[in-house]
Amino acid sequence: MKIQANHSGTRTIEVTEKHLQTIDKYSLLRNLIDSNGIIDEDVLDKLKLNIRSMLASEAGSDKNLLDLCLDVIYNNNMKAFGLHQLALLFIEWKNEQDDDDEKSTAGTAE
Repeated sequence: MKIQANHSGTRTIEVTEKHLQTIDKYSLLRNLIDSNGIIDEDVLDKLKLNIRSMLASEAGSDKNLLDLCLDVIYNNNMKAFGLHQLALLFIEWKNEQDDDDEKSTAGTAE
């Protein structure tokens, strides 16, 4: 999957299923965005600081977290607009995961 990294659409960032699973595993987007719902460069910096502190701890040994950082979060094209697109992609992906879980649970209940 690709997300648009700028308003004009000239830059994109490749996001894999593994990246989305890592975001979910560490709840990286939870409580990141203020109540105003605006994603700006300060929010991106906050995410980078949160991840940097995770990497400094024992969670930093997770290769998937390192890959997420190198491929997506610290990508040269990642700006606030890209983070917004990543958040939208993650929400869509998470909703699909929840729908699949509900379908599999309903199938076993019958």
